[in-house]
Amino acid sequence: MFIYALDTMATGVSAINRQLRLAARPQGLPGPEVWQLTDEEVPEPATREILVKISHISLDPAIRGWMDDVRSYIPPVALGEVMRAQAVGLVIASRHPAFAEGSWVTGLFGVRQYALSDGQGVRIVDPQLAPLPRYLGALGITGLTAYFGMLEIGRPRAGETVVVSGAAGAVGSIAGQIGRLLGARTVGIAGGGEKCQWLTDTLGFDEIVDYKLGNVRRALRRAAPDGIDVYFDNVGGPLLDDALAVLGVGGRIILCGAISQYNTGEGVKGPANYLSLLVNRASMTGLIVFDYEDRYDEATDQLMAWLDAGTLIAREHVVRGGIDAFPQLLLDLFAGANTGKLVLELV
Repeated sequence: MFIYALDTMATGVSAINRQLRLAARPQGLPGPEVWQLTDEEVPEPATREILVKISHISLDPAIRGWMDDVRSYIPPVALGEVMRAQAVGLVIASRHPAFAEGSWVTGLFGVRQYALSDGQGVRIVDPQLAPLPRYLGALGITGLTAYFGMLEIGRPRAGETVVVSGAAGAVGSIAGQIGRLLGARTVGIAGGGEKCQWLTDTLGFDEIVDYKLGNVRRALRRAAPDGIDVYFDNVGGPLLDDALAVLGVGGRIILCGAISQYNTGEGVKGPANYLSLLVNRASMTGLIVFDYEDRYDEATDQLMAWLDAGTLIAREHVVRGGIDAFPQLLLDLFAGANTGKLVLELV
């Protein structure tokens, strides 16, 4: 597939660059009306630019937030722009001294087949060391988010109780395992018997709360009788309130995401039990992984070491398809259809 792309560019024959653009702001779940597929010629890199043929695109809850025209840690995707997304691809043409043709790279290339980049925020990856989808999961932004959230904000100590919501998802599954590696007792919140069994039998979580069975707060009190020391929150909404009600003295909450709130169409609802932070002299801190960009190599080295040792287990849910498969996969992500990291492999 990639040899053909290189030959095409070398002979000057034009190729088609299919791209997914944001046509309208979604109200609730992003339906087909918010997307526009466009076919354009593949561009040529200017000085200090590279051309990347994308092979894998990441599906992340943050994508939904980038679609709204609201103030955030990163500007929203403008109407008419290519949808922002993390991706992996092959450098097929380069006029940048830091990136040789034939290098594999990852960056915010967007939902398209070919991407031009000036190299900012782009990292070289090695498919000989790990499968390419892993650089969007445990060795990508997903793993880095779990790593810095747990080590820099959660700071679990041996014997403490760590609870992770969205524990069967891309970030949650890694975050819970990091808590275990640091000596904490780990409790995951997930939905459905299959996911819950995977977390205990394969990933080594000590206990699981299945939110689909109801009364999460009671289940959390049983799982953390002395209170929650660290809560890694990927879900928000009622689950965050339940965790606040069971928070221990000096507890630390990591606000990583709020997937339950992104598509309500009614605005984000904050926690009612926030006074638990006062009573327990606890903290709740927002996590943006881009704040730690200068330490990505350090974190990746540690994650790779854990993976190589078999003490950290990664799982990628890879779906093969074209650019036009992305909208439905994004809906599948919010429906909880994936276990582990959801990735679109372009064919």
